[in-house]
Amino acid sequence: MTHSPSFDREITGLLVVDPYNDFISEGGKIWPRIKAVAEANNCVPNMSRILNAAREAKVQVFYAMHHRYRPGDYASWKYIAPIQRAAWKRKSFEYGTWGGEFRAEFVPAPGDIVAQEHWCSSGFANTDLDLQIKRHGIHQLIVIGLVAHTCIEATVRYAAELGYDVTVVRDAVADYSDEMMHAALDINMPNYASAIVDTKYIVDALKSFDTVAMAAQ
Repeated sequence: MTHSPSFDREITGLLVVDPYNDFISEGGKIWPRIKAVAEANNCVPNMSRILNAAREAKVQVFYAMHHRYRPGDYASWKYIAPIQRAAWKRKSFEYGTWGGEFRAEFVPAPGDIVAQEHWCSSGFANTDLDLQIKRHGIHQLIVIGLVAHTCIEATVRYAAELGYDVTVVRDAVADYSDEMMHAALDINMPNYASAIVDTKYIVDALKSFDTVAMAAQ
């Protein structure tokens, strides 16, 4: 943990990245690559615990979702990043299929904000995510989701560049290997995230919002 962060309900938002069936559900196209790490750190149940705690605490929830494959994608592009080429080849998160749907526990609720889909890795690049967060008066972000060394890291870096205070939940993200998790969480992201904490820390912090609210009544 970089430091022990504190949160203010009025300026704190939860950012959920890519909770697609293809990533985090049995039968998903990418789940076999994620499964070992995700099950070892209880990633999906932890993501769900945090999302539920955020909703109970009336914290604004945002979703940063990857572009869903559609026929013809990238076909006329002059340049394609390797990660995009891989998604094109695998038809990752194919639009109109089960794999391209939100896993059931993470379907947006009324009031949640789903930003435009990102084409590469950062949830902010070429989307309305920054606009949506700013318009809701949010300055602190709690980030959970997939994958640690790509979309999570790219989104966290970009958030820091834009001036947000970012906390990453280390057991509510996953990756293809322990080595990739180490590189993302222990080497790269500590340069950009103000704190990297565990699920219990975040859930306790969110529950404290309700305690403060009740005491003020």
